[in-house]
Amino acid sequence: MSENQNISTNELEARLQKAENIRARDGVVWKDKFERSHKIAEACGLSDGESVKLAGRVTALRWLGKLMFGRIYDIEGEIQFSMSREEIGEDDYKFMKANVDLGDFIGITGELYHTTAGELTVKVSHYDILAKALRPLPEKFHGLTDTEARYRQRYLDIISNPEARNVLLGRFKMTQAWREFMNKNGFLEIETPVLQNVASGAAAKPFTTHHNALDTDFQLRISPELFLKQAIGAGFDRVYEVAKDFRNEGMDAMHLQEFTMVEWYAAYWDYKKNMEFTWKLIQHLLMEMRGTLQIEYQGTELDFSQYDTMDYTAKMNELFGCNILDFDDVDDLKKQLIDKKMFDADDLQELKSVPTLVDWVYKRKIRENIIKPTFLYNYPTYMVPLARHSDADDRCLDMFQLLVCGAELCKGYSELVNPIQQLHAFEDQAKNIANGDEEAFNPDNDFVRAMEHGFPPISGVGLGVDRLANIIFDQPTLRDVILFPMMK
Repeated sequence: MSENQNISTNELEARLQKAENIRARDGVVWKDKFERSHKIAEACGLSDGESVKLAGRVTALRWLGKLMFGRIYDIEGEIQFSMSREEIGEDDYKFMKANVDLGDFIGITGELYHTTAGELTVKVSHYDILAKALRPLPEKFHGLTDTEARYRQRYLDIISNPEARNVLLGRFKMTQAWREFMNKNGFLEIETPVLQNVASGAAAKPFTTHHNALDTDFQLRISPELFLKQAIGAGFDRVYEVAKDFRNEGMDAMHLQEFTMVEWYAAYWDYKKNMEFTWKLIQHLLMEMRGTLQIEYQGTELDFSQYDTMDYTAKMNELFGCNILDFDDVDDLKKQLIDKKMFDADDLQELKSVPTLVDWVYKRKIRENIIKPTFLYNYPTYMVPLARHSDADDRCLDMFQLLVCGAELCKGYSELVNPIQQLHAFEDQAKNIANGDEEAFNPDNDFVRAMEHGFPPISGVGLGVDRLANIIFDQPTLRDVILFPMMK
């Protein structure tokens, strides 16, 4: 049988006939309910002699004459069961053998005991066939090995691959623990629009769609930032959102066009306070998910009990051989790189603005070499038009990013709440767009108007859920921590 689960006509007909046999006996093949006494994981913690009613998908069947052993599965556990002809009666025993296949759902009623091999088992006194699977599961010992089939038929991957199951279950438990941490620290989860008139809040190219009823084009959000900050302006003290964002950019192991971010904003915090909070959050999630701050990611040992820091502007000045804060003309800054023979003019031709150029160089010369958890800080003001200018040097931002193994996990800053500066920053972004920069921030005049009504001091952070899960659960690509990844 192929990995895409194409099945023969004979096999399908055989399973359909078994379904008819179940209908003839029970009246219904696909039952409406089953009253469980415990989940499988709960039953695994009980003592011998306890009575249980469990349900799950059949993953193993072994017939030994008058005795059989099988296994049922749910997302959190698996348990062995046994049936004997004497216990359940010859007719029911034969019917089970003739009509239940791997992949079917059954309910079992019985008593817990340990076999001579020491395995916890349910001695079944009664069974119910709850649902018939018309297609078989992947071959037991190999599962789904074709990568595309694993992602496209994720449900089969989870059933047959314990590692995939544990990673994805862990990822969602991590999000649950994340919410609990935010809630305990006084944050309120709110919702903001996915369809927006102007998708802003990050340097990214948006997806565009058309709203038929309004006969207007909308953009899928690239970040919930502007709406979350308006909520702070409305009086919500601390807010967060587990947000689906969409960016129409390239796809690789660490970038997908649809991804999940948690963004949070706190009134009266600055970026230093938020940096401390971010670190405590990550440490909390590591302890909840892995039980340690020392983990391995794709062969690299990482220690999250401590972090390094790096001055972004100082590092870039060292690389460019000049002070990048002194430049507002992209061609002049390109000349610095060409004169140093770091890049050819052809390499830089498509870079249309100073922030795009600086970020492009950073990603090729610095980012990939940052392995240990490292907070970068002190960015030029032109890099992020929504961040607060530093009081010490208004050419720099009160901003940080956390990097691990060359991946940017989060970005945070003291928010720009000065509407005059915000308007000027958006005007600069509009010029960059006019010059052909497709990833410049989209100006949002409604946001500026909201700011003119008054914002308190604010600090916010956006942290990628998929990337953090990728590292915590030691997975090679983002698709491995996404339940249903995008496929062509």
